[in-house]
Amino acid sequence: MIRTVGLVSTLALALATGGCAAMNASGSDMPPLPASATAPIQYVRDIHSYARPEIAHVRHVSLDLTADFTTRTLSGTATLDVQGVPGATEVILDARNLDIRGITDASGAPLQFTLGASDPILGQPLTVRIPALTTGATQKVVIRYATRPDAAALQWLTPAQTAGGRQPYLFSQGQAILTRTWVPTQDSPGIRQTWDARIVAPADLKVVMSAETLTTAGEPTDGGKAWRFRMTNPVPPYLIAIGVGDVDFASIDHRTGVWTEPSRLRAAHDELVPTARMVDVAEQLYGPYRWGRYDLLVLPPSFPFGGMENPRLTFATPTIIAGDQSLVSLVAHELAHSWSGNLVTNATWADFWLNEGFTVYFENRIMEALYG
Repeated sequence: MIRTVGLVSTLALALATGGCAAMNASGSDMPPLPASATAPIQYVRDIHSYARPEIAHVRHVSLDLTADFTTRTLSGTATLDVQGVPGATEVILDARNLDIRGITDASGAPLQFTLGASDPILGQPLTVRIPALTTGATQKVVIRYATRPDAAALQWLTPAQTAGGRQPYLFSQGQAILTRTWVPTQDSPGIRQTWDARIVAPADLKVVMSAETLTTAGEPTDGGKAWRFRMTNPVPPYLIAIGVGDVDFASIDHRTGVWTEPSRLRAAHDELVPTARMVDVAEQLYGPYRWGRYDLLVLPPSFPFGGMENPRLTFATPTIIAGDQSLVSLVAHELAHSWSGNLVTNATWADFWLNEGFTVYFENRIMEALYG
């Protein structure tokens, strides 16, 4: 098995330089990641992914999807930017329980593809034949597909499962290898990708994602409203996240705030006021915060997790709203992942303990600085 640089050394380098070599797109509200002298990427063989990124790898994902609460599906296209070694004629993706309706290049010309044998956990390898790659060239692969109602990453809630009780709700949970159940890509933590999305949802619901929001009120379209997002920092696919529901926003300070259902917004805001100071303290300890905003989405009562460190938009359990700010260590933990986990990630899930181990230490340092 190919071995890569240990996460301890990589983390030290990343914190010293304040980030990685990628640069943000022009116009993003995220500060540019500084260029640093790094060795060429050496991909580690990930036994939890079918991908062969050392041959051809996904650099960018562009989603154009419609959320249908009647069928409990997302459908549309994922356009992938693929690069690789000169002469490569195929790219292998991860897919699990996706209905693949067709694959083309950017001009609409069909590309041949095959779905391999299915594994109940890993899903299937989706192998797409592409024109032979040349040095530095990018091949676009456009995949028309739909998720299934039982997609493991997507939780479709009925109105009765929400705090308001009037509207349905959708949220995703991609960690560890569930993003492949709603996005056909190379679903491995060692294969970082930038991404953007256009999501159409019912007009009376809002869409939020773990990315910079480009449309604050939604764009009217047939059947609902369209919401646009972009993430210009390369991230592991498990950090692509979506929420759709009856949610409103309350600002905490110029770069922090909270999204949640209207009936819980005031309580959530007042509970999470320490978030702004936590970001300041974390920067003093670990260097600049590289993600622009740090907001939280407080989920409905049916959310079965504690928290998830989705970039720019931590997903949090509603049980954090204790009334006395006694459970905000959860915020410190998820915020700490903005450095350990989101900027620097274990190459495979075999080393996941490193991700969480550093984060617990970072969390404790943040809480110590704030509360002693």
